[in-house]
Amino acid sequence: MHLDPLLPRLVGSLLFIVVLALALRRTGTPTIVVYLLAGVALGPEGFGLLQDRAMLNRIGEFGVLLLLFFVGMEMSLPRLLQGWRVALGGTVLQVALSVAAALVIGQLLDWPIGRSVLLGFVMSLSSTAVVVRLLKDRGETSSPVGQDVLGVLLAQDLAIVPMLMILGAMAGGSVDLRLLGGQGLVGGAAVLAIIAVRRNPGLLQRGVDRFSADPELRLFGALLFCLGLATLTALAGLSTASGAFLAGLLLSVAGRTEWAHHALDGLRILLLAIFFAAVGALLDLDFMMENSGAILLLAALAFVTNTVVNTLILRALGRPWDRALRGGAWLSQIGELSFVLAAVGLNSGLIHEFGHDLTVSVIACTLVFSTAWIGASAPLERRLAARLEA
Repeated sequence: MHLDPLLPRLVGSLLFIVVLALALRRTGTPTIVVYLLAGVALGPEGFGLLQDRAMLNRIGEFGVLLLLFFVGMEMSLPRLLQGWRVALGGTVLQVALSVAAALVIGQLLDWPIGRSVLLGFVMSLSSTAVVVRLLKDRGETSSPVGQDVLGVLLAQDLAIVPMLMILGAMAGGSVDLRLLGGQGLVGGAAVLAIIAVRRNPGLLQRGVDRFSADPELRLFGALLFCLGLATLTALAGLSTASGAFLAGLLLSVAGRTEWAHHALDGLRILLLAIFFAAVGALLDLDFMMENSGAILLLAALAFVTNTVVNTLILRALGRPWDRALRGGAWLSQIGELSFVLAAVGLNSGLIHEFGHDLTVSVIACTLVFSTAWIGASAPLERRLAARLEA
């Protein structure tokens, strides 16, 4: 009997992930970090079971879309609108302060302005995938802090579009005014769609009920709705993540989310695991060992800086100290979209290969230690909040 050579690799990878997850369960390590560590061990630098990094990365990106789809379904529109000032203001201030700090560093190190701006953009983005999963695992998605954090994360995901345009212009490209117009039209259409569904939920409910009544069509209908809107926003120059989130939010407004949860939850888990395994497989272990001191120092600096900056921003926007400190800790890591910015910086010549490898290593390091940082900072946050509020 012929044995497909892919089958032993697949079985070995699944076995390793299961064993690693069971071994780390007692430590409270989130499954996302397990996937990341598994990717390191199973990638070309480890056992070599995962070789095609590009394919894994492309498949895994669909996991991020489904994650944003689920986030949209679990968002409360009234709460989202109520917290728009924190989401928009927090993101704008975070990006501005990060870029300003990077420009100061770049001036001292005689960097080109484009490289400094890239560093600021990379530092300003937190991890939607890690934070959302941790919020869900700890039951804090609907808490006041969770709503603040989710609003900021959504705004950051949307901010990736102008960031990419700015970096393209700095690398010698040009800003496409027609593309900007298309983005504006799609954004306006999204707002009108939300208003229409909110005023008349039956517009969406009838179509959803037809799909959800048939078990065989349930999976395909949910995927079509999520990926279809993601495609439309991408064609308009917006991020696919914003389209996936919009799809989930529309279902939430219409009161029809249960069928999509049942249809896609297993697929979401699988694709998200592939995404983070692909990130782990991209890491160069030899480079990380040779530069471990610099990587750990920069990761620690990122944690401290992002926590302080986000805490001060949330406090300035009216949040009490305990809520601001907690939100600052949740937003302290560097997110997965920063991998995209680092790749753009390398391809456009804003950073060299060493800078790219260093950036990717620091991002991965903050993702791995994010849970530990959030947990360790909680007692300090309570003590500081009590003193500051006194």
